[in-house]
Amino acid sequence: MDLLNTLVDKGLRREVPTREEALAVLATSDDELLDVVAAAGKVRRQWFGRRVKLNYLVNLKSGLCPEDCSYCSQRLGSKAEILKYTWLKPDDASKAAAAGVAGGAKRVCLVASGRGPTDKDVARVSETISAIKEQNEGVEVCACLGLLSEGQAERLRTAGADAYNHNLNTSEATYGDICTTHDFSDRVDTVQQAQAAGMSACSGLIAGMGESDADLVDVVFALRELDPDSVPVNFLIPFEGTPLAKEWNLTPQRCLRILAMVRFVCPDVEVRLAGGREVHLRSMQPLALHLVNSIFLGDYLTSEGQAGKDDLAMIADAGFEVEGTDTTTLPEHRRSEEPAAEAEPAAAGAAAASASVSGTAETAGVPAPSGDTRHDLVAVRRRGAGTDLPPNA
Repeated sequence: MDLLNTLVDKGLRREVPTREEALAVLATSDDELLDVVAAAGKVRRQWFGRRVKLNYLVNLKSGLCPEDCSYCSQRLGSKAEILKYTWLKPDDASKAAAAGVAGGAKRVCLVASGRGPTDKDVARVSETISAIKEQNEGVEVCACLGLLSEGQAERLRTAGADAYNHNLNTSEATYGDICTTHDFSDRVDTVQQAQAAGMSACSGLIAGMGESDADLVDVVFALRELDPDSVPVNFLIPFEGTPLAKEWNLTPQRCLRILAMVRFVCPDVEVRLAGGREVHLRSMQPLALHLVNSIFLGDYLTSEGQAGKDDLAMIADAGFEVEGTDTTTLPEHRRSEEPAAEAEPAAAGAAAASASVSGTAETAGVPAPSGDTRHDLVAVRRRGAGTDLPPNA
């Protein structure tokens, strides 16, 4: 396919594809899927080899959130029967993190529900970061605490936070459809605050909320403009008791096309396969490793994931290797902050892109999911942080 050859060439040169080319990836047919995966896989291997970085989530405070994000089981008004607890003590959080590190995780992600931290919360998380780093040499710590106020990013960086996560989630045009208590610009501002403080920015998206192909492309291009070091791609977990409980819009094939599109737009960035992979990719998870170079190990914030040992077996069986703490994830040019190539004019290459796929990118609809929706795959987390049961790592 001319489209894929063009995208591979651009990815190897770190050039941004056109919007039309990104749309065309999402419009490819199932018959072309393996070609799409193979092409994006070449780009992935150029910058990250066959390494897979493992990340481990610790939910410091579960539920009780005043924000109304429609996708979230912790949202205001959620009837999802999730674990609810207030702040974990630093020692308890450190013990939870240690389980993930023992399972091979290189980065620990400390997450707390809420609009954003108070200064007291930042002090509490700073203690937790110190405890984790004292007990786990070489581990990276990423904080995800919501919207930041002035000076908080700097305090977290001083405390030892290596990264800060705050996802854009969806396109600016549709953000108001999923949340009314804050807006898209608030999220952009927090990512920029983290970057200004010297933390590595982590920002991604959620697919499967009923968005169009254009929305997906828009949010990925917005992320590219922000230039985070890591981009988590989440697939909606439709929790019963949330407004999006009935949104089952994804197939394994569509998930792979989305991941490929993200890789082409962000060729040299840590693309992370995040929440919902077990629910929507199912037995096709190993194929995703040819597109992403990072995954979460074990459970998520409020839902259970694949068993940690099965994650490790999947990585090995697919011919990949777990990235160690002695290896730097990002390629050298990103670590030295060399500017990436500028995007082409949007019209360039559009005709070739649309002509080389089945159907047209602009009119492609979201494919219907298969008839056998696996609601049983959404399992609420009942172990690990906030419980007396051992974590899954």
